[in-house]
Amino acid sequence: MAYVTTTDGTRIFYRDFGQGRPIVFSHGWPLSSDAWDGTMQFLANNGFRVIAHDRRGHGRSDASATGNTMDTYADDLAAVIKHLDLTDAILVGHSTGGGEITRYITRHAGSNGTGRISKMVLLGAVTPLMGAVNGNDDGVPIEVVDGVRKALIDNRSQFFLDFPDVFFGMHKEGAPKSEGWRMDFWRQGMAADVNALYACVEQFWASDFREEMKHIEIPALVIHGTGDEVVPFEITGKRAAEILPNAALIAYEDAPHGFPKTHQDRLNADLLAFARD
Repeated sequence: MAYVTTTDGTRIFYRDFGQGRPIVFSHGWPLSSDAWDGTMQFLANNGFRVIAHDRRGHGRSDASATGNTMDTYADDLAAVIKHLDLTDAILVGHSTGGGEITRYITRHAGSNGTGRISKMVLLGAVTPLMGAVNGNDDGVPIEVVDGVRKALIDNRSQFFLDFPDVFFGMHKEGAPKSEGWRMDFWRQGMAADVNALYACVEQFWASDFREEMKHIEIPALVIHGTGDEVVPFEITGKRAAEILPNAALIAYEDAPHGFPKTHQDRLNADLLAFARD
C-alpha cells in the first residue's frame, strides 16, 4: 500500500497504476478513491496513468483531529502530486473533490498550472459555492447541512444505507437501481472517521471558490447532472462553467449526483475524449 506523509504527519493513501499521461482523481464525500474503480481501470486500459488518493480521514488515509479544511485537502493533494513528480496532469474531481482540485490549482499550481497541471474536470462539483452563504441566497440552506450532521451523530450507518437513494437517484421511477451501489457507498462511508466526515460537511457546503475560479486559465470540462438533488446544477455546475475562463459544459439530462456510477460508460467516453484532445 502506497502512502505519502504530509507536513503535519498525516499519511495519505494513494493508488497509482497504468502508463502514460497522468490523470489524478479526487473523490466526493463520504467516499474514498474506491469510488473511481471503473473509470480508473478504463482509462488505464486506454493508455493513461491513473492516480487517486483517499482524503484525510477517509478510506485508508490517517484521520487527523485538525486540518479537515479545504486548504489542507488541497495541500494533501499537492503532497501526492509532488511525491510522484507529476507533470502535464489532468485533475478530475467529483463533488467535494471538485472543490479540492480547484483549491489545489489556485493554491499550488497557479492560473496556468505551472507545468504540473494542464487540464481540469469538475464532476457534480460543489464549485463555485454550494451553500446559502456569502450572499448566495439561492444556495443549499443551512437546514439541509444541519440534517446531514445530525444523521452522522444519530445513526450514520442507517444514513449511509438510505442516502444512496438520492445520491444515485434510485428513488425516482424508472431510474436504474443497484444494491451494489448502496452497499459500496455504505462500505466507503463507514470506513471514514466520523470527525473527518462531520468537519467536511461544512467545507463542501460553505467553501467559496467564486473569485479564485475567475483566474484559472487551463482548459476545464464541467459535467453535471441536471437531476442532481444533492449539489443542484443551476447553482453549481452551470455557474462554474460561466465563471471559468476556458470551460466547456456538458449537462447530463436528469442524471443524479452519483452519475459517475449511474452514467459511468458515458462519463468514461467523455473523459477519454477530453484527455486525448
